[in-house]
Amino acid sequence: MNIVVVGAQWGDEGKGKLIDILSKDVDVTVRYQGGSNAGHTVIVGKEHYVFHLLPSAILRKGKVCVIGNGVVVDPKALLEEMDGLQKRGIKISPRQLKIAVNSHVVMPYHRILDGLREKMREHRIGTTGRGIGPCYADKVTRCGIRMIDLMNPRVFSVKLKDNLREKNEYFKKVFGQKGFAFEGIYNEYMAYARRLKPYVCDTALFVNRSIDDKKSVLFEGAQGAFLDIDFGTYPYVTSSNTTVGGVASGSGVAPTKIDKVIAAVKAYTTRVGEGPFPTEFDHKMEEEIRAKGKEFGATTGRARRCGWFDSVLVRYAAITGGFDELAIMKLDVLDELKTIRLCTSYKYKGKIFTDYPHDYEVLCGAKPVYVDMPGWQTPIGSIREFRKLPPKARDYIERMQELVGVPITYISIGSERDEIIVR
Repeated sequence: MNIVVVGAQWGDEGKGKLIDILSKDVDVTVRYQGGSNAGHTVIVGKEHYVFHLLPSAILRKGKVCVIGNGVVVDPKALLEEMDGLQKRGIKISPRQLKIAVNSHVVMPYHRILDGLREKMREHRIGTTGRGIGPCYADKVTRCGIRMIDLMNPRVFSVKLKDNLREKNEYFKKVFGQKGFAFEGIYNEYMAYARRLKPYVCDTALFVNRSIDDKKSVLFEGAQGAFLDIDFGTYPYVTSSNTTVGGVASGSGVAPTKIDKVIAAVKAYTTRVGEGPFPTEFDHKMEEEIRAKGKEFGATTGRARRCGWFDSVLVRYAAITGGFDELAIMKLDVLDELKTIRLCTSYKYKGKIFTDYPHDYEVLCGAKPVYVDMPGWQTPIGSIREFRKLPPKARDYIERMQELVGVPITYISIGSERDEIIVR
C-alpha cells in the first residue's frame, strides 16, 4: 500500500511521530516538498532526533529513504544532518538514502536574499531565513541549479557564473550589499558534490520501479495544508505545495498510485510566524499550553502561537486533500483543562462562515464561533485502547470527527513511539 502523510493545519502537527510509526511497515519513505525550513521530531526512548531534510524513517534499519525532486536541498544542512546521525551511531549508505537528480540546490545567495527581503517588508512573513523561497523562485524563473548540475563541474561553473552575474548586480543596486565571489562558492559546493554524489540518482524511476515490484511507499510532506502556496493563508505560506497535490509533482509518482491519505492534526491548533489565526488563545492560555505541549519550532526554536481546534480550517484541508483518515496528535496536552472549545464557524460583520474564507480581511477580523465541551481532567498517557479513554475525551474525539467529516484512526497521547491509540 502507498500512503501519504500530510499536515492539516499550519505544520508542526506531529507528523514526525506518525511517519516514524507507519514507516515500520513500509519499504520506501519519500519526502516530496519543502527544504531545511521544516522539522520533524522523533523520540525513541531517551533519544531525541530532529530531522530537517532526511525522512525520519532513516532511523529504521533496512528501509530506503528518498529526498524527492520537489525538495530544495541545502547540501551543507543535509551533510550536517547526516554527520550528526553518524556520530550517534546511525550510518547512512547510498543504498539507504537516495537524492533526486533534479532536486534544486539552495545556494548561499538564497539564504542572504531571504533575510534581506524579510527586513524590507512592512508586513513580514516570518520566514526561517533558510533560503527556501528564493531557491523555489529561481526554479520557477529557470535559473536554478539542480543536483545533477552540481555533479557536473563544467555545467555548475557556467550556471554559477551566470547566476552571480545577475545576483551580484541585484544585491548591490537593490540592497547596497557587496556581491559573492565565484571561487569561494564553487570550491565549497564542489566539496559537497563529491560527498553527495553516491546518493544522487533518478528517484522517480527508483520509486516507480519499487511500486512495480510490489513494495510499499510512504510519502511524507513537510509543513501543513495552510502553508500551501495555493491553498494556504497567502502570503504567510511556504513556497511549495504542502498538500497531497504536491506528491505527484514532487516525486514523479502518478496520483493513481496513491492508496491512502492520512492527515496529522493537533487536538488544538498552532502556527509559527506571522499571519491570521482566528482561534488563537489569550496570552495566559497560550503560555500554559505552549509550556505543556513544548510548542517551540523544531527548526528555529521559535515559540509557536497556540489556539483552540479550528474545524473550519481542518474541514477545508480535508476537502482539498482528500483525507481518508485523521491522526489526532497531542491529545494529552489538554488533560488538565476544565473546558475545551471547538471552533465550528467564523463570524464577520454579521455573516457566518462555515467554509474557509480566502479573504485576508475576513480571516484577520473574523471571530470564531465555539462549542464548549467539558474536559476529562485526568492523565491519559497510559491508555492504549479507545474504549478505555475517559468518556469526555471520547466525546471530544467524536465531535472533532463529526465536524471534519473524516474518520479518526490514530490518537497520540504522549511523545513516545508507543504512546498512541489505534482505532
